[in-house]
Amino acid sequence: MIDIIKKVPLFSQLNEEQLGALAQICTRRTFTRSTVLFSEKEVGSVFYMVLSGSVKIFTTSSSGEEKILSICKSGESFGELSLIDGKPRSASAQTLEDSVLLTLTGQNFLELLRTHFDITLGIMQELSSRLRDTNQQVFDLTFLDARTRVIKSLIKMANKHGLRNGNTITIKLVLNFDEISQLAGIQKVTLMQVIRDLEEKQILIISSSDFKIDLAKLR
Repeated sequence: MIDIIKKVPLFSQLNEEQLGALAQICTRRTFTRSTVLFSEKEVGSVFYMVLSGSVKIFTTSSSGEEKILSICKSGESFGELSLIDGKPRSASAQTLEDSVLLTLTGQNFLELLRTHFDITLGIMQELSSRLRDTNQQVFDLTFLDARTRVIKSLIKMANKHGLRNGNTITIKLVLNFDEISQLAGIQKVTLMQVIRDLEEKQILIISSSDFKIDLAKLR
C-alpha cells in the first residue's frame, strides 16, 4: 500500500512513517466500468486516488447533456473540493473502465491537511492548476474552431496519458466518440467530420483498443 500511495504526486514527499500512517486510514476498493462514484450536487464525504483504470469528471445540464471536465488516471486524485469548502459536489465522477481506487474519508482527509503542510500546499497547487485549465477551456470554446479544439483535446489526452515513440503518440482509447465530443465542447456530428478529415490525412489512426497521432503530419 505504501509503494502505491507514494506514486500519488500529492503524497510523494512524505517519509515512510507518514506514508505508513496514511496507508492505515486509506481503503482500497475495486469498481467496475461505468460505476458512478458520486453525483453533482450531493454532499461530499470521500477523497479518491486512482491506482489503476480511469475516471471521468463531468457535469450535466438541465437537458441531460454531459460535459467532461477531466479524465483522471493512475496517480491522480479527485473529490477534495467539496471536502474543503463543505459545499455539494460541483461535478459527477464515473469510472470509464474497471478501476482500483484508494478512498479516504472526509474527516481523515481534513485531519491530514491540518497536520501536513506539504500535502496542503500540494492541494493548493492542484486546485490552481485546475483553475488555469478551466480558464483555458473557456478561451478555447470562445476563440478556437471545432477542428483545432478536437486536435487540442486529443493531444492533451495523449500527452497526459499516452506513450510517445518518435513523432507518434499512442493512447489507450477509454473514451467513446460521444465522450470525446463532450471533452472538446462540440457536437458529435462535427467531431466525426473532423475525425474523418484527420484519418484521411493519416494524422489520426484509430483501432479498437487505442488511437495514434502522427505529430509530423500534424504540422
